[in-house]
Amino acid sequence: MKTLTIIVFTVCSGLAALGQDAAKLYQTHCSHCHGNTFQGGSAKSLADGTWQFGDTSGHINRNIKFGITHLGMPAYEKTLSDQQIKQISTYLLEMQKQAGATKSPIPETLQTLDYDINVEIWTEGLEVPWSLAFLDEKTALVTERSGRLRTLDKGRLHSKPIEGIPEVLAEGQGGLLAVAFDPDYHEEGNQWIYLAFSHGLEIQPNGRRSLAMTKLVRGRINGNDWTDEETLFEAPHETYRTTRHHYGTRIVFDEKKDLYFAIGDRGTGAHAQDLSKPNGKIHRIRRDGRIPRDNPFRRNKTAMPSIFSYGHRNPQGLAFHPQTGHLWSAEHGPLGGDELNLIAPGTNYGWPIITYGKNYNGTPITDIVRKEGMEQPVWYWRPSTAVCAIDFYHGDLFPKWNNKLLVGALKYEDVRLLDIENGRVMHEEVILKNAGRVRDVVCGPDGAIYVVLNNPGTILRLTPKED
Repeated sequence: MKTLTIIVFTVCSGLAALGQDAAKLYQTHCSHCHGNTFQGGSAKSLADGTWQFGDTSGHINRNIKFGITHLGMPAYEKTLSDQQIKQISTYLLEMQKQAGATKSPIPETLQTLDYDINVEIWTEGLEVPWSLAFLDEKTALVTERSGRLRTLDKGRLHSKPIEGIPEVLAEGQGGLLAVAFDPDYHEEGNQWIYLAFSHGLEIQPNGRRSLAMTKLVRGRINGNDWTDEETLFEAPHETYRTTRHHYGTRIVFDEKKDLYFAIGDRGTGAHAQDLSKPNGKIHRIRRDGRIPRDNPFRRNKTAMPSIFSYGHRNPQGLAFHPQTGHLWSAEHGPLGGDELNLIAPGTNYGWPIITYGKNYNGTPITDIVRKEGMEQPVWYWRPSTAVCAIDFYHGDLFPKWNNKLLVGALKYEDVRLLDIENGRVMHEEVILKNAGRVRDVVCGPDGAIYVVLNNPGTILRLTPKED
């Protein structure tokens, strides 16, 4: 009763600031599910500090407008105006603030269909961590989007970042993105480490913003210094863009130890269909930057020879299946169009000609979802979860999950487990929810599952509870 009294009081005091209209709109359209005082009912509470489907005003606006119909929340785009929807979302956030609602702490245990799980904060205090790579059970590297590469020793974060790494353009979605160890790192004379990041050109004399594109380098760490740097991929500078989003990228290696990475469309969808442009593509190169002889467009004089597949919007998840060796990609789509794709050489995945999504304002991108010569996603999320990193589980701690796909999501703040059989998704289960925006999910060499969170900048370690 104490909580409800606080909420009722804050509703009354908040009406003066927000006006009666927002409260009336809430009571008319929302209270029958979420409760007269936000306490919840047939739908969850809106006063507990936890938002399951995105906590910004933009996310809330879109959830009200387009609904979450598969969970029973209707779309109000034909019932309410954009201004009315904005009034409701502003009202909800203000009421929550006045009620002093705070987000629930990270859970200490989880229950899944197969396992009860212990949740350990492995390390914390990071600034927008992006990518986690393990050398062995003891040593790992993690990137921070601001441009820092950090070393972890059994979860202990070294206080000093690695010095001398490349300068990154840390604006918008850009920054220091992916990190990976060479598959033969332990061999004498190797010790290569790979970095992908947003590379900016100098600001022009006329004051134009610096152009940028995703770049890939490798180097070594000597003590605490980045050394021996080699550029493996730098797109022609005339293809660089002024936008600050859709850089894509992850770094993975196939069984032949060739290197794959992704570049998003950089906000220019048409380029995803243009083989002379680097953006909107998944690329394959040798570890020293050379082009494999069997790359699908190597002999095409108008195409970039590193391109392996095209027609992508913004892939931020790449992983090879441990048994089949097939490459899978998780891709940020538009509103209602996040995709999971099985990648084949030379294949066109359709963006922006075909998509299951629409623009963020609700207007259509295209009315075509299928077209001959363009590959369908194996799975798509509608509404979008803001799908991010993926990794196939392979280890001894969760034997029932071997070869199942771990999928992280930013907006929905969850980790999902997908059962994939013969190239089809058979089942999907949410195993972690609302701990933070999931930027990376990694199966560690010890068999534990590591989850990289933004807000808070934390890495979790998931292990099964003992019977």
